[in-house]
Amino acid sequence: MIMSRAKTKKKAAAAQNNAPKLPQLEEYIANRDYTGALTLLDFNKRSDNIDEDAKQQTLMWIGYCAFHIGDYQKSLAAYEEVLSVPDPPKETHLYIACCHYYTQTFKDAETTALKGPNCPLKNRLLFHVAHKLNDEKRLMEFHQQLSDTKEDQLCLAAIHYLRNHYQEGTDIYKRLLLENRDDLALNVYVAMCYYKLDYYDVSLEILAVYLQSFPDSAVAINLKACNHFRLYNGKAAESELKVLSDQGMNLNDNDLVKHNLVVFMNGEGALKVLPNLIDFIPEAKLNLVIYYLRNDEIQEAYDLIKDMEPSTPPEYILKGVVNSCVGQATGSREHLKMAQQFFQLVGASASECDTIPGRQCMASCFFLLKQFEDVNVYLNSIKAYLYNDDNFNWNFGISSAAVGNYKVGEETLLLVQSEKYRQDYTYISWLARCYISNNNPRAAWDLYLKLESSNDSNVLNLIQLIANDCYKMGAFYYAAKAFDLLERHDPDPEYWEGKRGACVGVFQMVVAGKEKKDNLVEVLNMLRTTSNPQVEYIMRTITKWCADNGVKTE
Repeated sequence: MIMSRAKTKKKAAAAQNNAPKLPQLEEYIANRDYTGALTLLDFNKRSDNIDEDAKQQTLMWIGYCAFHIGDYQKSLAAYEEVLSVPDPPKETHLYIACCHYYTQTFKDAETTALKGPNCPLKNRLLFHVAHKLNDEKRLMEFHQQLSDTKEDQLCLAAIHYLRNHYQEGTDIYKRLLLENRDDLALNVYVAMCYYKLDYYDVSLEILAVYLQSFPDSAVAINLKACNHFRLYNGKAAESELKVLSDQGMNLNDNDLVKHNLVVFMNGEGALKVLPNLIDFIPEAKLNLVIYYLRNDEIQEAYDLIKDMEPSTPPEYILKGVVNSCVGQATGSREHLKMAQQFFQLVGASASECDTIPGRQCMASCFFLLKQFEDVNVYLNSIKAYLYNDDNFNWNFGISSAAVGNYKVGEETLLLVQSEKYRQDYTYISWLARCYISNNNPRAAWDLYLKLESSNDSNVLNLIQLIANDCYKMGAFYYAAKAFDLLERHDPDPEYWEGKRGACVGVFQMVVAGKEKKDNLVEVLNMLRTTSNPQVEYIMRTITKWCADNGVKTE
């Protein structure tokens, strides 16, 4: 009997040891499974047997876990409930302030943080709040109180990053990485800085170190996609984000990913996604402005950006572009002057003067001032990087032609692929001028024929340009055809004078053997449509020469 009972007890103990254990809170936290931890904590909170101390501890952990999954409202509610429990921890006010900071209520964050105990966390928090509130004096005060601890140095590097001091941020992150090789997340921070410094290949190399250990990191994969967008195109970036959806993540649940997808897809879904993100993602407003500009909704773009005080080069550039568009559309010299000033601020700054955007800005500044020689100096220095960029080729083509370099002007304008640009009258007129100046008036005439079939209101303007430029270049045959069309539309004496000179010019070219004799037949037909008394003498002279040289005029 005694032996039997002993065996039974051993079997029961073994079965108990082999039974699956319920997960403990510590395990969830260690595994960074904050959602699982919250489920357990919410269950414990509803327990009838929980005492005040246990309730306080549970609420503190709920606040911690909710904060780490980005549910700042739930975290805030938990910490505020802690304050209602007797003898709450003194640092609770600081945790509440952190929630206010992440919900963009910076004044509330400052007020609440000041109630907390003096400690490094309080100083770091107020340091960031001062940056958000643009309080430079207090920013410097809290900066001076930072120590050499890892946490304080990370805080300082973050502020450098937020203030666009990417090189300073990189230096701190790299130093910390040398001292803390196991802190792999530092690789992501360094990669973000290099991305902002336009070193996309370097950013990808550093990012790969982190992704080897954490291949499902949404932040790292998103940054990798952004690098691919800069290096290649939106399709390449989209394929990188597909990794997240393959892992079961709903891309629409992440605001940053959702925002970037709009950019990668060339603005698709912009009006649905971007307006809701303007208060949370600074780039959302800028990208919405870009969307409006691309769709010729200039007023909407201006209304969105007019009250924004620019603080970064992209913001200055975009404000310059919008004011330039408004100025050109309305003829407002004030807007054009503002655009010129914004471009000059970026292009002349020490940090941007040698970058591609910086040189584009100086080129745009001089373009608005119509100093095209200077425009070409800047555009020529970056053309190798923007060979397939329609905007660049449009500007460089026109500025080259404006200084008389029609060969480069023609070559560059022909690189433009956008049908929208190619159908614009400004493009057509400058290309026609280049064709004529490069001794190819027939190509300019073909541009007119295409424009004529579209019933464009600028047809007469193009005909005038062809008439005058062909006359200057000695292309009298096409000058005569153009002046003939103008005279038929409006019997202005000036058009007759141009037509008369062009017709005589064709005759002289034929006599000199530089023009086809058959063209004289068309010249005579054009002269017959004019009732001016000078026509008879010119026609008689041409007809006699034709008869003497065997040219049939009938």
